[in-house]
Amino acid sequence: MAYHARHQGPPLERANLYQQITDRIIAELEAGRVPWVQPWGTANAAIGMPHNAVSDRRYSGINILTLWNAVVSRGFTSHGFLTFRQAVVLGGTVRRGEHGVPIIYTRRYVPRIEQQRADTEGREATGGIPFLKHFTVFSVDQCDGLPEHIAPPPRPIPEGLILPRAEVLIAATGADFRIGGVSAFYSPTHDYVAVPRPDDFHDPVNWHRTAFHELGHWTGHRHRLDRDQSGSFGSKSYGREELVAEMAGAFVCAALGIVPSVRHADYIGSWLAIIREDNRAILRAASAASKAADYLLAFQPETVAAANDLPNDEDHGIADPESETMEGRIAA
Repeated sequence: MAYHARHQGPPLERANLYQQITDRIIAELEAGRVPWVQPWGTANAAIGMPHNAVSDRRYSGINILTLWNAVVSRGFTSHGFLTFRQAVVLGGTVRRGEHGVPIIYTRRYVPRIEQQRADTEGREATGGIPFLKHFTVFSVDQCDGLPEHIAPPPRPIPEGLILPRAEVLIAATGADFRIGGVSAFYSPTHDYVAVPRPDDFHDPVNWHRTAFHELGHWTGHRHRLDRDQSGSFGSKSYGREELVAEMAGAFVCAALGIVPSVRHADYIGSWLAIIREDNRAILRAASAASKAADYLLAFQPETVAAANDLPNDEDHGIADPESETMEGRIAA
């Protein structure tokens, strides 16, 4: 039985790889997209062929479609890719939390006897057993510390698109805040925020709403305000966290005097369901959002300076909240 299992493994793995690739192509075609004709007019990268950034060798076959899809859908600015090990050898590193792109290669195993016979007869070995393997590559955009001839630095963000007061606050938080790509999100697992470039927005002022929305999520990490961020997309807990982050972003923008447009209607349905189901949900969400906004705004240089200038509570008779009576706490 063990012998049978050992020899059945590779064909099953190969079949799974074939199916995964086929399913992806089917999904693209069913969505009306032809994967071998990419919409380069909307991509961050110019038209080109995906290649290994170290050897400059072009990828081939299905890997072209796979990597083209990654370039367009994930907003990469280059067609250069490399493995994790290649990045390390070059003195760079793949940024924490980045997800690579799985690609495949095919080889043919030639038994030693046949290879020796072919070498003796001065010919190419024939026959053999084909096999399929997969490995992961990363865009050079996902790496730090690579030489400039491998990964040229990104073009600078046009001056004035990020308002100075917002830029100062974001930097002061110390958050791992990454600008680039096509998606805005916060990764609780790896604790970083990602937002597209402000010049990728139709109205750059809305970049600030997005940035502070995602930083609103950032405040909920277990080492900060410790909110429940375990919900999957579409769940009630996910909707509640989105509502908190949306209001927190609005509060911070208002405090900074930034007037973005309202958010699109993508989450309104889930918010309505939450509020209609529980008449206290909006109160709890607003309270959590206010705490998140206060947490972020406390990083403003003038706020920090004012806090440092405050006198000691004990010297000025400020009451300790823990010393309040039970009646006082209930009344509050």
